[in-house]
This record gives sequence, C-alpha cells and structure tokens, in this order.
Amino acid sequence: MTAGRTRRPARGVSMADVARLAGVSSQTVSRVSTGHPSVVESTRQQVLAAMRQLGYRPNSAARALKRGEFRTIGVILFTLATTGNSRTVEAIAGYAAKEGYAITLIPVAAPTQDGVLGAFSRLGELAVDGIIVIMEVHLLDAANLNLPPGVQVVVVDSDAGDRYPVVDTDQADGARQAVRHLLELGHETVWHVTGPAESFASERRTQAWRRTLLEAGRTVPPVQRGDWTADSGYRAGLVLAAEAECTAVFAANDQMALGLLRAFHESGRTVPRDVSIVGFDDIPDSSSFIPPLTTVHQDFAEVGRRCVQGLLRQIRKEPEGPGTVLVPTRMVVRSSTAPPSSRRE
Repeated sequence: MTAGRTRRPARGVSMADVARLAGVSSQTVSRVSTGHPSVVESTRQQVLAAMRQLGYRPNSAARALKRGEFRTIGVILFTLATTGNSRTVEAIAGYAAKEGYAITLIPVAAPTQDGVLGAFSRLGELAVDGIIVIMEVHLLDAANLNLPPGVQVVVVDSDAGDRYPVVDTDQADGARQAVRHLLELGHETVWHVTGPAESFASERRTQAWRRTLLEAGRTVPPVQRGDWTADSGYRAGLVLAAEAECTAVFAANDQMALGLLRAFHESGRTVPRDVSIVGFDDIPDSSSFIPPLTTVHQDFAEVGRRCVQGLLRQIRKEPEGPGTVLVPTRMVVRSSTAPPSSRRE
C-alpha cells in the first residue's frame, strides 16, 4: 500500500452515495429509481446524473423484498392484433407509469384455463403485485375462469363481473347509438357486419343492434360475419352492395367499415348518397377515410386508467369487490351517414 494513502474497502455504490452526491435525500433517490411522478424534473435529472457518475444501478429485487411490493403489474392477453387490445395495453402502461409501476406483458396462445393458469405461473416467477387479464374472447367463459386464490386481479372485456372486478367499454350502448343514429336519419332498417363469434365485444354489439331494431319495430336483416379486418369488411360489403334494400350498415369496427367503403365504391354505390355506414372504435385514421367515417368513440385511455386504479385499490387493501365498471361511448358524426336518397328526393 502506498504510504500516506488509505484505500477504501471495495463495496457497491449505495443509494446513500447517490443521495450525497446529488444533494438530496435517499427517499428522493428511491422515488427516482421507481419512476414516481412526484419528483420535480430538475431534481430527477440531478439524481440520474449522480447515478450515471457513480455507476449506480437500483437493486429492484432488494427494494421489493424490503417493501413487500415489486411495483410491477402483469398483463395477460390473447392477442395484440386488435385495436381495442393494443390501445388498452398502451393506456394501462401509461397510467401504470404515472403511478410508478412498470408492466410485464404475457401473451397466451390459446384462451383456455390451462393457458391462463400457465400465464399466472410465469407472472408469479417474474414477481408482480397484481394482474390485469384482457379476456376479449369467451371461449373461456366466466364459469370456467378460476384464478389462483389471493391474486389481485382486474378483468377487461369479460362477463366475469359477478366473480371479479371487470372494466369494459359500454359496448351495448355504443351499438344502440349507432343504430338509432341511422334510424333517426330515416333509414327503414340497419344491416350489420359483426365481428368474430367468439368475441365478447362483437357479441354485445350484435345483440344490441338486434334489440334496438326490434324495439323500433323494424326488420332485422341477416348479419354478415367479419373478423375485425378490412378484408372481411370488403367481402361483406360485396354481398351487401347487391342488396338493393340495403341503405344503412353498422360495422362492428372501423377496419371493417373501411373494407365496406371500398366494396361499395367498386360496386358503384356511393357513400353516403346510396348507403350510409357507421363504424365502431373511432381509430385515429377514421377521420381520413373517404368519406370521413361516422363512428362510435371508445375511450381506451379511460378503460386503461380504470383498470390500473381498480388494481391499485386492491394492492393497497382498499375495498374492491366484484362487479363491472362500464366506460361510456359517444357518437362521432362525420360524412359517411346521411338520410336515404328517398328522403332527399
């Protein structure tokens, strides 16, 4: 050892070291480490700079053991391909981050009891505080859904409201608004392009479409089955374009409505002069369709916020029993709907 110099014992950089260098408390360093939103941005940058200078890496596992929480939410879902699922996950991730939580995503190949339980097991190994299950399909219905006891869980897009907390868009009311809008314009009835048979959302929209027509004393036309894609909407549109009595169509989502627009255009039927079309979702591109699409707006951001709030209430031991929270929808009227030509002549 060189004379006059004292070697510090080798050890890892601690949170206290970072706090001293940054001139803040250890609690502030902890909040920056977990992404807590209460830290002023200038202070956050100061702490991050100290972390980089010292080569400090937060020990999340040790913090979790000490606090008894992991600041992570698991999300189980069957597909990210649909607009609803992808935008709901995006909203969940955003609101979780605002609360200082990360998310861990676990896709499930098939909607079966074994598939869901396997996903729960994987999330248990990854250490999460609670789980959001995005059901979407009813191949696994509420009667068969048995989640592990003691797990904090919120279910999205399901009929399990009498067993678990559920958050969903008010699918039925959105469909009712779409059908009533077309009937109020003067159309005798409304044809329907539905989504996949196994989808909760598709089933609810179809049931509400049929019920609204019956309540109004109108004929219920045969449905055209789609699969959420624009191609399936196009195929359905070619069939409907050959129906001379078809003057109004409610498509179960905006992508299928896009396919309808193409099919009617190619068949020489102008929208909305010859036929009116309403979609569902209000995707960002729907206002750029030709013509701009009248559609039912889903508030995916609010669905995500309600999911995270509901789960955090459980994590914090606040009362949160089973039941369904429905997030309202609203009509967005654009240029794809108009009174039938018989009313304009």
